[in-house]
Amino acid sequence: MRTVYRLKPSQGQIRVARWREHRYIPKMVLPTYKLTRFKNKIIAIDGPAGSGKSTTAKILAAKLGYRYLDTGAMYRALTWLALKNNVAPSDASKLKVLAEAIDIQFVTKEDANRVYINGEEITEEIRSPKVTQHVSEVSAHPGVRKVMVHQQQEMGKKGGVVAEGRDTTTVVFPEAHAKLYLDASVTTRAERRLVDLARMGISTTLEELVADIERRDKYDSERKHSPLRRAHDAYVVNTTNCTIEEQVDRILTILKTTFQ
Repeated sequence: MRTVYRLKPSQGQIRVARWREHRYIPKMVLPTYKLTRFKNKIIAIDGPAGSGKSTTAKILAAKLGYRYLDTGAMYRALTWLALKNNVAPSDASKLKVLAEAIDIQFVTKEDANRVYINGEEITEEIRSPKVTQHVSEVSAHPGVRKVMVHQQQEMGKKGGVVAEGRDTTTVVFPEAHAKLYLDASVTTRAERRLVDLARMGISTTLEELVADIERRDKYDSERKHSPLRRAHDAYVVNTTNCTIEEQVDRILTILKTTFQ
């Protein structure tokens, strides 16, 4: 059993707005680690919505000179395309056909990870409440997951990648060199999402987001295929009330120990 790390708040300097999940790498000094022991590793990060895994994965990738693979964004891109083409989230066969034809690319621009589908940028669109409402159902179909997991494995098979999602440590990269499971309280996760949506000009309430996150947690953890769960050999990091700097520093310490 791995150690569970619970990070201490930093003298009341916790600022939810600094997370701004999924949008950009916070303006931090990001020294790149050139150590041979970090070469061509696969680092997999899982966790529920709002646990900080996207922000963490982006910063780790930048520090290590790795590629960043956002598996959740791939399912969101598919969901966005399905809704655009009037394909019901429950239509497994049509979704599988879309997944097989989809061309998803990640492009880094000005420290931001931009998402393109079939040549069209949809970075902001895939974070809309409508996509969020349906992505769990779309991603639960076995045929869809099979296609997407294969694409993800192809993207990361040569190593030098930080991948994050809900099944990267258990299904996509079960033999990853380092596995991390990030978690946080439901309220903290909802607060982070509230900041994201406010920046996008989308109005909602904390209560609505708490209810939505609880619904997604239940759906993701209870689905039959590739449910969200902690890998038995993953390090668990609780990010409740933590600054991003504290979280990343702790994870880098874990990686240095793992790869020594």
